[in-house]
Amino acid sequence: MATIQVTGEDEPHPDVALVASALAGDVRAFETLIQKYDRQIFRIAQHITQNREDAQDVVQDAFLKAYEKLSQFQGNSKFYTWLVRIAVNESLMRLRKRRTGKMVSIDEDIETADGSVPRDLADWSPNPEQNYSQTELAAILRKTIQGLPHGFRVVFVLRDVDGLSTEETAETLGLSIPAVKSRLLRARLQLRERLSRYFRNKKAGEK
Repeated sequence: MATIQVTGEDEPHPDVALVASALAGDVRAFETLIQKYDRQIFRIAQHITQNREDAQDVVQDAFLKAYEKLSQFQGNSKFYTWLVRIAVNESLMRLRKRRTGKMVSIDEDIETADGSVPRDLADWSPNPEQNYSQTELAAILRKTIQGLPHGFRVVFVLRDVDGLSTEETAETLGLSIPAVKSRLLRARLQLRERLSRYFRNKKAGEK
């Protein structure tokens, strides 16, 4: 049986018992893991595929593959990080199929129709909350994120939206820690610049 990771010195990770039970054949335990993480996995899949139907399919495929390969989980990372890696791979595979043989690189720019928006982006803009409602700001942020290169956006989603650590993000995407830090910084800088430019143009147009 796989060795399951613990968090901290003595306290087991909350998922330990569920994964162990699922490995022992308890389907309900795995269903609990699905209920716990399906929204996060859907959000990540939608950010990558930019299509709601594709994202729904990715969630189903990712959980199915995770269940089939659960015995391969060695506990070297958190179960959720392991699951995210599967979902990212499934999302990229779906993009490849959609593009009829064109390979999709994590650094490639793609057309987007973004979904969820990280809340902390509001702090990067020039005091937009003074002039815009939260709903309008969210719409502005969604449009701003659309222009990010694909590789930057994936790193940004995992790190700043989904809350994975730099190490977990690197492990999930098969990147080095310096590469993750570099892409995250460049993504944040691009977003800040795009937001600043948007609000400057908006203000100038209202004069």
